[in-house]
This record gives sequence, C-alpha cells and structure tokens, in this order.
Amino acid sequence: MLTPLSQLLDLGGPALWVIAALSVITLALILWKLWRLSRMGAWRRGPAEAALARWPADPEAALAMLQGRSGLRARVLRAAMTGLRAGDPEAAREECARIARACLRDAREGLRALDLIVTIAPLIGLLGTVLGMIDAFQALQDTGARADPAALAGGIWEALLTTAAGMGVAIPASMALSWLDSVADGLAHDFEDMATRLFNTPAAALAA
Repeated sequence: MLTPLSQLLDLGGPALWVIAALSVITLALILWKLWRLSRMGAWRRGPAEAALARWPADPEAALAMLQGRSGLRARVLRAAMTGLRAGDPEAAREECARIARACLRDAREGLRALDLIVTIAPLIGLLGTVLGMIDAFQALQDTGARADPAALAGGIWEALLTTAAGMGVAIPASMALSWLDSVADGLAHDFEDMATRLFNTPAAALAA
C-alpha cells in the first residue's frame, strides 16, 4: 500500500517540505515562461521575415506590416525601420540595439529563479540527509548494543529520501532551464541576423 503524500513528506522532515514547495514553484515558473514566451511571439518568425523581405521594394508597406505587432522580432525590426525612415542610420542602429536588449531581458525573465532552484534543491536535499543521518546515529548511540538494525536502516532511508527528492526537482528544472536559455539565445541570433540584413539592404525609396 502506498504511503500517503503527507506521511511521506513527514518522513523526510522540513527539508522534504521545502523541496516539495520548490517543485510546485518550478512547475509554475516553467508554465509561466512557456505562456509568456508564446505571448511574446518567441516562435513566430513569419511576420518579421515577410516585412524584411518587403523592405527593399516598399519600406512604407514593410513598416506597416509590423505596426501593432507585439512580437519580439517585430519590435526590433520596427525600431530599426522607423529610424531608417527618419534618415538617421546611426540612431536607428542604437535604437535597434536598445530594443533588442530590452526584448532579450524580457525573454530571460524568470530564468535566474529557475537557475537558483537548480542549485539549491540538491543542497537542501543533502542537508536533509545529513540531518537525518545525525538523528539516526544519535539514536544508535543512545541504544548502544541493543540497537535494532531494521530501525537504523529505516532511519537511513528516510534521510536519503530528501537527497533523492532534491535531485528529482533539480534534474527536470535544469533541463527546462537549458531549453529556455536556448530559446533566448535563438532570439538573440535572430535579432542580430535580421538587423544585419536590414541595414545591409538599402530600400529603393530611401536610396532615391
């Protein structure tokens, strides 16, 4: 018969309760990041690419295609195109870089908290194990030669439970962190690539 969750948490002591709370926070952070990145258009390249392709022939139409769009790539391109239409390429580059940095900051928001969980979850589990082992060996010392090996083994596995739980939280959190970080790195690459293509492709209307 499976041990109820509350009893299992009690076996691990306060450390296991903390790890359980971290697991809930981790899941909430991952779901929040997925929702936020989706809202920011982290995986939508179509509108920005279409506007960039339209830019050389019709800058006004290209800029109009990005108006009202909140996607990260669209925001960066819109800032650059607006500056170029104003006839100041240097100011356009600076504004494009500023918007790109702000977009990357938005894309990476929450990742430090996830990184912190990856770091501290195993440490809390290890702390719980050390404290549990101390209790187990204190009990062994008190009982002396009358110590029950089964009771000692039970105390040890209860102590090791927190280490397993800490690693169980840290491993999926680390995988999610690596993937979310790669999404942000992909956005940074796209920003640089699109900005380079935009500034190296003169628009006909601007050249005239």
